[in-house]
Amino acid sequence: MTDRATRYLYLARHGEAASEGDGSGLTAAGRRQAALLGRRLAGRPFSALHHGPLPRAAETARLVAEQLGGVRPEPCEEAGDFVPYVPARDELPDDSAEFLLTYLAGTTAQERASGAALARRAVERFTGPVPGGEERHELVVTHAFLVGWLVRHALDAPAWRWLGVNAANAALTVLRYTPGRPPAVLLLNDQGHLPEELHWTGYPPRFRF
Repeated sequence: MTDRATRYLYLARHGEAASEGDGSGLTAAGRRQAALLGRRLAGRPFSALHHGPLPRAAETARLVAEQLGGVRPEPCEEAGDFVPYVPARDELPDDSAEFLLTYLAGTTAQERASGAALARRAVERFTGPVPGGEERHELVVTHAFLVGWLVRHALDAPAWRWLGVNAANAALTVLRYTPGRPPAVLLLNDQGHLPEELHWTGYPPRFRF
């Protein structure tokens, strides 16, 4: 028997919110997305359901948990809404450096420091095989940036490459961490549980594939 076992990490962005402000809860569409996500995941043997502290993530987790039964949502800072990494210009491709740096220009020094610390803690808390002989299934209801960061980490991509990994509202990403193997991205931004009108909410119409 091995002293480590496989971890399945399920990542979901919160449902559509009234706005992206810190105090915003879900819209009617967002509540519907959350319930449908919960139905999609019903029957999975979750041992934990983590969520970010903001209302839109907490409400999504609560609605998902209603469909799961037996797992209690637990808030944690590591699942919050933060910028995980701000690259230097020389790390970025020449053709997109200006766009990416402009996108991140409003991030303060304090936000950069706290975001980097939370990103490290998220990797420590949520990734890698788990101790013991039994596989573990964990769900994290979070925000788009952390989904991108953990996918980037699983693929061992450059630190800046969390940028451009889009996560739709209530979309599902699944990562697998098996002892002795590289991390695997089993599912990325899957919206199969949502009807077409609930796909890619929060993005311009051109993203509604």
